Amino acid sequence: MILSGGVAHDFAATSAALAGVLAEAGVESRITEDIAGALGRGPRHRLITVNALRCHDDGGWSESVGGASFALPRAARAALLDHLDRGGGVLAVHAASICFDDWPAWRRLLGASWVWGTSHHPPLGRAEVKVHGGHPIVDGLDDFELVDEIYSDLDVLPEVRPLASSMGQPLVWARPVRRGRLVYDALGHDVRSYESPAHRAMLRRAAHWLLDRPPQA
Repeated sequence: MILSGGVAHDFAATSAALAGVLAEAGVESRITEDIAGALGRGPRHRLITVNALRCHDDGGWSESVGGASFALPRAARAALLDHLDRGGGVLAVHAASICFDDWPAWRRLLGASWVWGTSHHPPLGRAEVKVHGGHPIVDGLDDFELVDEIYSDLDVLPEVRPLASSMGQPLVWARPVRRGRLVYDALGHDVRSYESPAHRAMLRRAAHWLLDRPPQA
């Protein structure tokens, strides 16, 4: 299931692109913008992907660009925790670090959060991504270039160890959470990011790791 939607991004396009990449990894996805409803119904999916920008307190920025304040309901929070407790995987991409700011546990699950007034990104453009070894998601992959935004100065938990970075900023990491697994990939502003063969390969490997499947070449 891909939780999608929000402002300042073409989430319909990027969620469709993500679904295509995940299908290459053998994962069929249903895309929904009803985040609260989908989670509140107690999803029974092995993989939940968050590709959205839905937050509660951004100083009015969302409203200024045509969005609305969003608070993650208690039932949805409980469902997401239950998913992880059952050994499920969570793939969080790009603006997921801005999401669910009314729920402090989300930062602890994700490993980082966007901080208004501190976090930022350079203009969308070509960026060099450095790949670090030591994990099946990235082992054997080379550094690569793509067109994207590089989220900078996120509030990252000290235990996070990046699997990929750009301009000294951690971009991708993987971590066990409760009885499940979580991967955060800060890339993915628009579909050009998903046109990168290296980025697609990394995401396919992430899906396999999240589902505890053998690594994909």
